[in-house]
Amino acid sequence: MTIEPTRLHILTYAQTLRGGGVELAMLRLAAGWIAAGHRVTLVVGAAEGPLMANVPAGVERVAIGSRRYLAMLALPVIVRRRCPDILFCPGNHYTAVAAWTALWLRGSRPPIVGKVSNAPDRADHGRLFAAGYRAWMALHGRFLDHAVAMTAATGVAAAAAMRMAGRISVIANPPAMPHPPAHPGVPAAPPVVATDRPYILGVGRLVVQKRWDRLVAAIPRLARRDIVLAILGDGPERPALQAQAAALGVADRVLLPGHAADPFPAMTHACVLALPSEYEGVPGVLREALSVGTPVVATRSSVAVDEIVTDASLGSIVDCDDQDALVVALDHWLADDVVRPAPVVPPGADSAARYLALFHSLVTA
Repeated sequence: MTIEPTRLHILTYAQTLRGGGVELAMLRLAAGWIAAGHRVTLVVGAAEGPLMANVPAGVERVAIGSRRYLAMLALPVIVRRRCPDILFCPGNHYTAVAAWTALWLRGSRPPIVGKVSNAPDRADHGRLFAAGYRAWMALHGRFLDHAVAMTAATGVAAAAAMRMAGRISVIANPPAMPHPPAHPGVPAAPPVVATDRPYILGVGRLVVQKRWDRLVAAIPRLARRDIVLAILGDGPERPALQAQAAALGVADRVLLPGHAADPFPAMTHACVLALPSEYEGVPGVLREALSVGTPVVATRSSVAVDEIVTDASLGSIVDCDDQDALVVALDHWLADDVVRPAPVVPPGADSAARYLALFHSLVTA
């Protein structure tokens, strides 16, 4: 006789759903957990943003009513009332909330699992801040029962930085899937990148971390003068990027269409996808582009980049501050005779199930 596993109640949380890979991956996992028959509660500071459309049916939503990060400190009260079996922290941005919850609830808390979404060593930190960040990372083993890294190399780095040897699992994010085509009789959505010219594509929030300014600066230096840069995303850096493009005389060649619910059509038609970030965790956008046979150019913003771009036939990796190398790499993939890579099947199809196995092991320990 087969014994069915216990139905779990998983509680996870986010500040808002205004966009971001961490929140999107969390929602994909939640969909898998619900499909497997489990209960999921999502606590959001403010129930707003384009990713609200991605919240799976069946998720129980609790809105705190404020987008401020400090509002998330109400989480332990909600956890105590909701009594979940597992608390899932979806990324590094949220581990302070997990620490506060563990401290506040002490012995009455559920097991806490945290996902490592950023590199343990951040390239944007100065010496003093880097020392403080390392000290903070070293405390994670005191309030996380287990952590999940998305690649083997990040798992090794995280285990050392967080002092959690033996308590790190490697589970890829569930892969993004293209949206299904419109039903017969329903007009197709307009193209996200509205241009007939060949284009370089960027996908991600318009924030300092992503260093989109490096791509804007590259545009006037490219050998091909017909190339357009399109960045799908929104954020506080939009005015600065627009001003930079205008100052370089390429305002008509830099498109900022905003957030795209489904970036796959734009990826499929792009000449190359570029990610010039200063630091990353495991950039899923690289895997998404490679899954449709679009080459990538990326900065060496984390150890995971080399784990994704495993061969020169897939794309180019350059040092973060080497603007000349970035231009050369883009020129290479923009050449008329370049051979695009064959599509690469992304990992993570079984991610939701692997998380559930981990959760069951912690609950029954």
